[in-house]
Amino acid sequence: MKHIFLFTIAILLNIPIMVMGQHSFPSDDEAAPDMENLLSVKETFRYEVKYGFLKLGWVNVVLLSDSLYQDQKRKRLLTEIESNPRIPFVGDELDRFYSLFYVNEEGLPVEVKYWKDNMDEDKPREIEYWFDRDLGKVYYKEEDNTRDTLDLEDPATSGHLIFYFSRLFAGTDEEFKLPVYVTKKKGYIYGDNSPEKEERSYEAFEDAVMAYEMTGRTENIEGPFGFSGNFRAWYLDDNLRVPLEARVKVFWGNVKVRLIEYTREEL
Repeated sequence: MKHIFLFTIAILLNIPIMVMGQHSFPSDDEAAPDMENLLSVKETFRYEVKYGFLKLGWVNVVLLSDSLYQDQKRKRLLTEIESNPRIPFVGDELDRFYSLFYVNEEGLPVEVKYWKDNMDEDKPREIEYWFDRDLGKVYYKEEDNTRDTLDLEDPATSGHLIFYFSRLFAGTDEEFKLPVYVTKKKGYIYGDNSPEKEERSYEAFEDAVMAYEMTGRTENIEGPFGFSGNFRAWYLDDNLRVPLEARVKVFWGNVKVRLIEYTREEL
């Protein structure tokens, strides 16, 4: 059941302290942000994941301090997934997913390295993907220790960077297509955005907020529990387009990921 977490957050995003508690951010009615805007702040996010009446767990997202990779400074994104130990047959699961990335000349986030640390089973680097733009290749090592090479198509990611990528288009009338390398193959995430707004309520904010909806689908990406490939996501109408919620349809209902805590600090 834990595999449902990463895929769901990837489409929302999936896919990020000082002050805790509830906040109310005013609407700026500005154009969608660029990566310079998004990287000018340190944000922390906590999401609750529910499947019907079951609370599956939580997802925490934070942009960490920069890291050196092959002698170059790279941004570092962490998503931490915690299971709800009260769910039968799941237990205490804790996985951490990291992305090292930079912003290319087109202003898009592109990945250079992605990996998963399986913390509860003490398996660091259980999954790894490397992106070599000089050779146009993606190299991977999966959980079963298989290794192979795929052709790279930019702006390439392992799904994690949809957390930033989608925010560049939220609230516009633009569509996007993002190549995603996951489970030993290349797939795509498609997003269809709208400038229309609706009122929604979230535990992270004291008052109701206005939000933009995005609808989308995936291609050649296998989701868990009968996931059909279609999804919906909502973003705050402020100048950073904070990811608020995602919903995906599975065999017996919907998985919902909703924001319950959010903090923002200027860098």
